[in-house]
Amino acid sequence: MVEKMRIQRILQQKKTDISLTIEGWIRTRRDTGSFSFLEVNDGSCLANLQVIAEKELENYDQEITKLSAGCSVVITGDLKKSPAKGQDVELHADSVKVVGWADPETYPLQKKRHSLEFLRSISHLRPRTNALGAVTRVRSRLSFAVNNFFQKRDFVQVHTPIITTSDCEGAGEMFQVSATGEKNEKPFFGSRAGLTVSGQLQAEVYAQALGRVYTFGPTFRAENSNTSRHLAEFWMIEPEVAFCDLACNMELATDLLKFVLSDVLENCSEDLALFDKFIEKGLLAKLQGVVEQDFVHITYTEAIEKLTGVTEKFEYPVKWGIDLQSEHERYLTEKMYKCPVIVTDYPASIKPFYMRFSDDGQTVAAMDILVPGIGEIVGGSQREERLHILEQRMIEAGIDRDEYDWYLDLRRYGTVPHAGFGLGFERLVQFATGMSNIREVIPFPRTPGYAPC
Repeated sequence: MVEKMRIQRILQQKKTDISLTIEGWIRTRRDTGSFSFLEVNDGSCLANLQVIAEKELENYDQEITKLSAGCSVVITGDLKKSPAKGQDVELHADSVKVVGWADPETYPLQKKRHSLEFLRSISHLRPRTNALGAVTRVRSRLSFAVNNFFQKRDFVQVHTPIITTSDCEGAGEMFQVSATGEKNEKPFFGSRAGLTVSGQLQAEVYAQALGRVYTFGPTFRAENSNTSRHLAEFWMIEPEVAFCDLACNMELATDLLKFVLSDVLENCSEDLALFDKFIEKGLLAKLQGVVEQDFVHITYTEAIEKLTGVTEKFEYPVKWGIDLQSEHERYLTEKMYKCPVIVTDYPASIKPFYMRFSDDGQTVAAMDILVPGIGEIVGGSQREERLHILEQRMIEAGIDRDEYDWYLDLRRYGTVPHAGFGLGFERLVQFATGMSNIREVIPFPRTPGYAPC
């Protein structure tokens, strides 16, 4: 029986004199007098496998010499040592079956570099390119590493709802969900509902029963923002831990970042080398630095003092009480400290109601992890576990306590200190690949006025 093999495995094992079958797509074809060189890729890795298709094959003139980029094929043959430089093995074809043709006159992906902007206009075809294929493999590996990290630490994954009646951030930027004709009927879910902006509040429910949990799923923001940093649909990693304070929370987030980046450095070296060469010079050194360096830890007040003391002219003026902007975050990480920075103890006035109110009467036990090139990548806090203070914070924020009575029950019955954070998965993929636009790191980006496929 002839074994089917993926190209990545073939190139890793480097075994020769074996018969096998590969399935993939033609990248290029080059003809000589007696045979054709076919470059085939099956999506398992960045590299192509060179196939030698000799003139004696029965469909050589009718099909093989007409193959072009994008055609799909199934090839069976013998794997042999390659005499050519730059490759260890090549496949000598016994048969080449053409499964699907791609018209070279209309197929938009030819043997040249295409701009990322152009590729977004053909989102159904862009995964076939080197760059977007590599992004997808890195994204997949990061997802695996995230789940592996939490499972190794006895966390329980909880699937929180996509449709919710709770606006976690209190910003009102939720996509409303309704059934057709609902205007004149009773709401489908009994009350106003929307697409979730966070699974945190529901994760708190399970953390106070199971101890340590995490969610990893899609979230939605109805912001009319078309920047390179924002999406309408994105994925969030949100752990929640009972009997955990802010220090415990920061340690968990730091360990997670170091773990997943170490994993992708080890297992996606070829793809990361592509990004280091063509997308962000020095990417590998940057990622290795995050894995090896200690993170700087400063308070929000210290950060404001540092920023007001520099000669840099910021678009947004710096003063105590503002929410740090991306330019401020990147200055701290890229110019001042040249490493990741954890900022803690933000003003209560700019943070959500559920963050633990500090004894100074001005700040909350919040933390953001800032990284070079991105700015904020993690945002989290110790949650307010004291019922009377949480109720007061909700009143000040104008939140209807009756709608959140279930949330208050968590403080009425067996309350404990607990903490958690949100890690934007697309920003993590951006950081790991060096991609400057967040639209390149999610398979099907959704932004205002744009929802392909």
